[in-house]
Amino acid sequence: MEKYRNFLLSLLSGLLFGLAWPCSGGFSFLLFFAFIPLLFIEDSFSRKEKKGSFSFLCYSYLAFFLWNAITTWWIYYSTLFGMIGAVVINSLFMTTVFYFFHLTRNKLGNRQGYASLIVYWIAWEWWHMQWELSWPWLTLGNGFANYYKWIQWYEYTGVFGGSLWVLVINLLIYKLIKTNNSPLRLFKITSIGFLLLIPLLVSFLIYKNYEEKENPVNVVVVQPNVDPYNVKFNASPVEILDKMFSLAKPYLDSSSQYLVFPETALTENVWENEIDSSGTVLFINNFLKEYPALKIVTGASTYYAFSPSEKLSVSARKFKNQEGFYDAFNSALQIEPGRGVQVYHKSKLVVGVEKIPYPLLFKPLENFAINLGGTSGSLGTQQERSVFGLQVNEKEAIVAPVICYESIYGEYVTDYVKKGANVIFILTNDGWWENTPGHKQHLAYARLRAIETRRSIARSANTGISCFINQRGDIFQPTQWWEEAVITQKINLNRSVTFYVKYGDFIARISVIVTIFLFLWTIIRFIKNRFHHS
Repeated sequence: MEKYRNFLLSLLSGLLFGLAWPCSGGFSFLLFFAFIPLLFIEDSFSRKEKKGSFSFLCYSYLAFFLWNAITTWWIYYSTLFGMIGAVVINSLFMTTVFYFFHLTRNKLGNRQGYASLIVYWIAWEWWHMQWELSWPWLTLGNGFANYYKWIQWYEYTGVFGGSLWVLVINLLIYKLIKTNNSPLRLFKITSIGFLLLIPLLVSFLIYKNYEEKENPVNVVVVQPNVDPYNVKFNASPVEILDKMFSLAKPYLDSSSQYLVFPETALTENVWENEIDSSGTVLFINNFLKEYPALKIVTGASTYYAFSPSEKLSVSARKFKNQEGFYDAFNSALQIEPGRGVQVYHKSKLVVGVEKIPYPLLFKPLENFAINLGGTSGSLGTQQERSVFGLQVNEKEAIVAPVICYESIYGEYVTDYVKKGANVIFILTNDGWWENTPGHKQHLAYARLRAIETRRSIARSANTGISCFINQRGDIFQPTQWWEEAVITQKINLNRSVTFYVKYGDFIARISVIVTIFLFLWTIIRFIKNRFHHS
């Protein structure tokens, strides 16, 4: 009977997580209950003399597997390796974290044990953003992306404030269910109400009272809708570029300041060593003669050839038919009359597609990767963020060129702001995932970056969804999936710096410190117990 009970609780937890996620169910309030069935399972195993660790791991894994599968199954359309990593392996990471909490509770008691669930989980979410198998798509705080009026306080905490909120409420509701003492139940109900309503009230007040400073820049965004599997690398680079210019021209005038194209919109192999003589760059400069005040920001596949005396990067590859080495990049370019070409290299790369993690281990899997940017295999990166533009005056736009997957990383995006960025352009190609929740979730997360940094966003996607996002997270002029579209809007620049930009993921870093302490304490207690019973 208990086996069936735990099985059903595990299914329930996985379904609650999945249905809570943006664009997979979208009922974000379910996040406040999703851990509770798992906590009942954990409690039942903690009460047993024979703990049954394997069974506990199986029940936990089932819940986390369902969550991952319901929310990120669509990765299959781009890469089998990526889907296996995102669903199968990511579920294993979550299960491991939950098991560590189980061990700590058994060794240190309820108070330290339940506290460990909070800090272990947040520390893991943060760590999962740092290493080569990084996949922070399911960070708990991301779950409120479409309920952005609830979490305006992310400008202070970032998404880890949302993760903390979810974990604390789950534990309090669980403890409330387990409590029979009436006065204590009343106290806990009051505490839960307070911790639910106060953040909501604060958020609504911030949203209502936040006013953007009028400092507009006129932006035109193109969604060319080029089939990434068939047309993109079969049509000539000039054909694709000419198509985008033809779409944009009716929307351009003397007041247009920026024209934004999506990720890898320039499909020519652009060599940075001689970038000014590139065919597509020359084509763009010729177009700009008609619009001397216009700047073009576009994605591109670029390459850099190392001279014999230069130190090679870790991603350098050898020429096949000649001597020497080169690097390949998924890049953003800003091209403007009289200032040449500015280049930024995408540096948060998609695992299994743009980057083969831990090459000695995973190199054989490179054949499963698809070609997202004109080349396959591990791409090059750059050490620090860079921005487009020079701070001449308050009205000068300094662009953060955020490329696709980079928009998932909150603290990473703040690095652009620290470099002076007062507006964000997101260049992406979401056509790989078909018409699934993937491209909708990706858009939703962009709202979080707008709130955290209080920067306006212009988002250009190869296909669905291009849009503008203001500094409160409101979306304007969202385009439809699989259609050619052009949108134009004046968006405001902002030079002010939020608390989150200044201090980053401080909640996560505190959690990491406490995690180290609690985990070491757990190990010491475990060793002492073993020594005592031996």
